[in-house]
Amino acid sequence: MSELPEPVERVVALLSRLPGIGRRSAQRIAFHLVRQAPQDTRLLAEAIARLPDVLGPCLICGNLAPIGKPCSICEDPRRDRGLICVVEQADNLAAIERTGVYRGLYHVLGGAISPLKAIGPDQLRIEPLISRAKNGETRELILATNPTVEGEATALYLARLLAGSGIAISRPATGLPVGGELDYVDGLTLSRALEGRRSLSD
Repeated sequence: MSELPEPVERVVALLSRLPGIGRRSAQRIAFHLVRQAPQDTRLLAEAIARLPDVLGPCLICGNLAPIGKPCSICEDPRRDRGLICVVEQADNLAAIERTGVYRGLYHVLGGAISPLKAIGPDQLRIEPLISRAKNGETRELILATNPTVEGEATALYLARLLAGSGIAISRPATGLPVGGELDYVDGLTLSRALEGRRSLSD
């Protein structure tokens, strides 16, 4: 039986499901919310509750966007439309954007190929990527999937799929720790990795 009041225990249990938040961190957050002014806690709760109603995947790249609309990056005419950076999730995209180095477009796959988790190519946004890549405008794809076993497998799968297409295929090369995830990498390391990307095409 928990020593916490039931409403607090429920908040702790739900917060503990979030990535990077263990039970102790969840308790600290829950008690902080209890001490906050009621209107501040309600504002946070309302902002979280609205997320599924106002955000969805971008119609073009899969990034977070207002429901049924393209994201601000896809709509930006200053972006280099011949360059597409392929990432697993929207938070990976955000990590690259923070570097301020990359000025092309993106494509969010929605995950990585993982047989152990029963995630195959059909569960990812690969077909839309192929359609975009073959639109005649794309000159390079940067396969910036996470440097994990699954991310490497996904990058190799995509490179093989697009072999012979005439599109340059590259991958961030140096500075990224194997087994890590992009959203935990500092901006300087990520900038150097993007600038030193290596070719995966023939």
